[in-house]
Amino acid sequence: MNALNTFARWVAIASLALFAMAQPAAAADGRGPLVSVEWLKSKLGSGEVQVLDASSSRLYAAKHIPGAVSVDLYRYGAPHKVTVAEMEKRIQSWGVSPGRKVVVYDEGAGNTATWLFYELYYHGFPPSDLFVLDGGLAKWEASGGPVTKDPTPSPAKGTFRVAATREEVRARFHDFLTATGDTARFAVVDALEPTYHYGGQKFFDRGGHIPNALLAPVPDFYNADKTFKSPEEIRRMSAYLGIRPEQEIHTHCGGGVAATVPFFAMKFLAGYPNVKVYKESQLEWLQDPRGLPFWTYAAPNIKRDAAWLNSWNSRMMRMYGVSQLSVIDVRPAQAYDLNHVPFAVNIPAEVFKRHLDDPAALARILGEAGVDPAHEAVIVSAAGVDPDAALAFVALEKLGHKKISILAESVDEWGMKGFPLTKQRTLVGQPKSPQDDTVPPASYAAQPRPGVVVRHPGDAPGLYPRVFLASGKAPPKNAPEGKVVHVPYSDLVMADGSPKPAHEIWQILSKAGVPRYADIVLLGGEPGEAAVSYFVLRMMGYPDVKLLQA
Repeated sequence: MNALNTFARWVAIASLALFAMAQPAAAADGRGPLVSVEWLKSKLGSGEVQVLDASSSRLYAAKHIPGAVSVDLYRYGAPHKVTVAEMEKRIQSWGVSPGRKVVVYDEGAGNTATWLFYELYYHGFPPSDLFVLDGGLAKWEASGGPVTKDPTPSPAKGTFRVAATREEVRARFHDFLTATGDTARFAVVDALEPTYHYGGQKFFDRGGHIPNALLAPVPDFYNADKTFKSPEEIRRMSAYLGIRPEQEIHTHCGGGVAATVPFFAMKFLAGYPNVKVYKESQLEWLQDPRGLPFWTYAAPNIKRDAAWLNSWNSRMMRMYGVSQLSVIDVRPAQAYDLNHVPFAVNIPAEVFKRHLDDPAALARILGEAGVDPAHEAVIVSAAGVDPDAALAFVALEKLGHKKISILAESVDEWGMKGFPLTKQRTLVGQPKSPQDDTVPPASYAAQPRPGVVVRHPGDAPGLYPRVFLASGKAPPKNAPEGKVVHVPYSDLVMADGSPKPAHEIWQILSKAGVPRYADIVLLGGEPGEAAVSYFVLRMMGYPDVKLLQA
């Protein structure tokens, strides 16, 4: 209910923003700068409208709306390097003049119409005279609109002058870099397809995405008939992804073209007031000489490796107070006593399972064991991301622990890599010297997080329809009512307990029919099985995942 109330508030804010914008274009067709084919038919040939075909030269030559001028922006080269003077000459060559309405279109559900719209808007063309044909050429033809192969004669040179650019809708590199690291004030939107986002394909030297980018590919913004989705649906999509109207939204892609689709949809249809396009996009990011990070998982840092933990958990780091870690070994006490990672405290997985419904008791146990709620809790298990480690992860999430990760390697693998192990139990108390291995006790107050674990199939509904993801080895015998998809948790992790590559996980989930926009509830024969899938989906960036506690 909290999510739904928050969404309603966002809708109200966005609606007020739409009203405040009071764009004159809304009077043309009722949806901001979108116009219908019926509206354009009524204006075509009247001299009131200049129609620009933004599709490729090849598609234009095959068929186009009579009188449309071909504007294939790809013919001009890199979109982010053109000067203002060059752009002014181009706009004039398309016959664009002040006081005359301009309608741009592409083949339908593409990104070149929004690209051309953005370039005109950015270079100062008045929004009251700037429109996009909803559904493009596909919708035009489907409604009986005429098409031709005859090229339109070159128009008379237009008189539009670029007095100033709208810099408020363009993100520059340093702005964008700041946005990637401040997810409270900014939202970074990736308009590329999931195969690129998760590293299965690549435009440049690496596959993946810019850190903290939210996946919102171009097709997400269109209906089946190639028209744009409604403002309400775009706001719902945005809210699901965690995008808020008060944030500064930066859209990007590989080279700044696809990014104009979420820009157009969020700013001009959904009414978000502060949306920018990072035109240089991944092209500039990946060329940076510093070798900036590029992720394949949405949350890669909830999975840690042995080298990382050995470095930050070292005696020196702890001695000087640099280490902000609480290492939790969830194996049985007998295995812990044989050998364990230095400074790890032993809280067996059974304890987390037994206290999943008792946050206060679990918080007391954690505090007495020396687990600091302000530190990152690193969970160590017998086999990386196994059911024991994943269940502890879910329990800590439900408890409200702010930063949690799992060591994706087993204790045995840790030792085989030459990292130190100890048999001496980690003591809890006040250290007597900087060299003392004793871990101080902590004051741990539970701050339970709603919606992490649900007791009944209908509890805590989300913004989208509920889908049950069965994670056991076999489909559930008594499945809840609704859509149930079976993907064994073992399909998502490798034999050593480390998650499979992000692009493989995406393929598995997509092929199985797990929607990207869904209220996903995980269930399994054992809670730990569902917990593994919960962890993997969290790492992949699915916004709304819950565990059903049997």
